Amino acid sequence: MTERRVLGLDPGLQRTGWGVITSEGSSLRHVAHGTIKSSQGSPLADRLVQLFEGLNAVLNEHAPDCAAVELTFVNKDPKGALKLGQARSICLLTPALVGLPVSEYAPNLIKKSVVGSGHATKDQIRMMVEMLLPKSNVREADAADALATAICHAHHMSSPVLEAALTR
Repeated sequence: MTERRVLGLDPGLQRTGWGVITSEGSSLRHVAHGTIKSSQGSPLADRLVQLFEGLNAVLNEHAPDCAAVELTFVNKDPKGALKLGQARSICLLTPALVGLPVSEYAPNLIKKSVVGSGHATKDQIRMMVEMLLPKSNVREADAADALATAICHAHHMSSPVLEAALTR
């Protein structure tokens, strides 16, 4: 069984959560987590560059084998939805540019995979992440969501389609 290093991403323009775990069979181990923040008063293009550069730093430091990104809920505010979509694009593009396979997961699937309920609260997600990754000590909701995304991907990596993508 091969150990894989998984990067999970919870996209956001102000704060993008990231988490890196290793997965070998059903064994999971916390590697690192954090949040990439952009300067709120800066122009959108500059904020996207900050996100891109922050993700590149994470990729360079932790060398994941694959990435998983949380799909975005539809936002009631069209401008907010567009900005979030642009941040998501950076989260999809940055790992793909270095040749990593990138998967996407709906929030309800992530919650169901980690907590057992597709309608889990942020506190429930954080608590389960800390139970599944005992040394994670994660306090930021964005980083907890990113680790949950990585855990979800680790649980689904055994599917034949994902397995084929990861071994290419």
